[in-house]
Amino acid sequence: MSEYQYYEFLAIDRPLTAKEMAALRSLSTRAHITSVSFTNDYQWGNFKGNPLELMKRFFDAHVYVANWMTAIFMVRLPIEAIPKKTAEAMAVDGVLDFKATKNHWVITWRLDESENYDRFGMDDGRGWMARLAPIRDELLRGDIRSLYIGWLAAVTREMVDDDDLEPLPVEGIGSLTAAQQALAEFLEVDEDLLSGAGIGSPPIQAEQPSQKERDDWLDELPRDEVLTLMKQLLEGNGLKAERTLNNRFSKWQRGSGGNNKRGNRRSVKELKKSGKN
Repeated sequence: MSEYQYYEFLAIDRPLTAKEMAALRSLSTRAHITSVSFTNDYQWGNFKGNPLELMKRFFDAHVYVANWMTAIFMVRLPIEAIPKKTAEAMAVDGVLDFKATKNHWVITWRLDESENYDRFGMDDGRGWMARLAPIRDELLRGDIRSLYIGWLAAVTREMVDDDDLEPLPVEGIGSLTAAQQALAEFLEVDEDLLSGAGIGSPPIQAEQPSQKERDDWLDELPRDEVLTLMKQLLEGNGLKAERTLNNRFSKWQRGSGGNNKRGNRRSVKELKKSGKN
């Protein structure tokens, strides 16, 4: 079987400049490059670029699929979107990785040890970006179920001891979004394990915040942050300002402890047992 590699990058928060597109073109003469994307596949040779560095400089999401049973999904988020304690708790070497820059997290979910030869004989990588990209917006809204799915991928690969506890209590595992279901499929998370994790996970509270809650939060915003947001609006970065506000409000609602409404953490052994019942 010949080698096959597929690379796709997506710019979400802002389009690429002409200079940035030229820099990307210098890495590949064959790639399809637009102001918001870079796509290419290789059946011989290798990509000259470094995906992590490209994510740090240009892009907000990345999908990589190779027919030697490797699949990678990456997103870039503002550094304030994920508390450092959450990143440290969820990280598993080789499966779920967090790289911090001055202003961003680059989060990587990775599958390296698949034995699904049929899947990788047919999967050319196309279509995954459309299914997985919403994960980024979910994380920006404070929904960390995709991180938990990454941890479950490590459990699936027997990289976590049966006596170990869940890294964080996470709600809503039994009612995943379409993007989260796609991520579990992408990482080949064991279906019984995923089902078992969902059984003991209460649903996410869907209560809408009251006007008083919003007013109280706005009253607490420091003046310098308000000025920064106003500048973003005046400079045409309304989407960035909106996401910043939504993220800050979600964090305020959750409190400093993060997504911790359910306090009891289950062991890996309990999750496996629940999935078999």
